[in-house]
Amino acid sequence: MAYATDTGKNPDVEESHDLIASDKVEGTKVFDLNGEHIGRIERFLVEKRSGKASYAVLSFGGFFGIGDDHYPLPWSKLDYDTELGGYRVDLNKEQLEGAPRHSRDEGATYTPEYGRSVYDYYGVPPYWI
Repeated sequence: MAYATDTGKNPDVEESHDLIASDKVEGTKVFDLNGEHIGRIERFLVEKRSGKASYAVLSFGGFFGIGDDHYPLPWSKLDYDTELGGYRVDLNKEQLEGAPRHSRDEGATYTPEYGRSVYDYYGVPPYWI
């Protein structure tokens, strides 16, 4: 990895096949199992103590970012596809439309109860178990 130093070296992180810099996750396209583009990663949330990536917040719907909602996905639902250059999920648009979400303006409070509702909806064990 490269780190910024007083010597003026490039601060960009050199990534490996298993690592990606956080600034490159945000904005990454998300595709369904058929390879259809369904949204993009707006942000992701990391558990403070364990360092585990917990949620990817998918921006979905709307038109050019206007009117889109945010859908928290369990990080475990994402599978990076090198051919597509984005994350693939085993969901379709109809499943997302019924998922827990919040508006761009509203935000969400990620309480344990809210987190459980997200993980329950997708049928995966919560990251904290």
